[in-house]
Amino acid sequence: MPVHERLTELPGLPTTPGYAHAVTVTGTLAFVSGQVAVDAQGCAVGVDDLAAQTRQALSNLHHVIRRFGADWSDVVKFTWFVLDASEVQTIRDVRDEILRPALGEVPNPASTLVQVAALFGPDFLVEVEAVVAIPGEASDV
Repeated sequence: MPVHERLTELPGLPTTPGYAHAVTVTGTLAFVSGQVAVDAQGCAVGVDDLAAQTRQALSNLHHVIRRFGADWSDVVKFTWFVLDASEVQTIRDVRDEILRPALGEVPNPASTLVQVAALFGPDFLVEVEAVVAIPGEASDV
């Protein structure tokens, strides 16, 4: 697996609440564009429901990374864009509901959450992008 270490504990810093301070990898990386809560027809899913939108955005992201033979354990970093950062626990709960079965006791990927004034469409509450280490891709370094 190209993900080597997920650093969650470091002297002088608090233990992270559900994400890694840093992740080390080797090999090829994929930078996945932000995914929002749209279905296969491009229609918004879960309007006014942050949990439903987070599930759909993660489902769309998973669909993209599976194309490269990757899975949740290969995600190096998430970047979340939200309209209301005070709702972060809802995002964490859904993230863990989806990732925990795949990760087991392995810490979550590195993560950044940014509150924004708006997303690209008025119905969207959350957008998530990811950096993914592609499995089976060896580095010559």
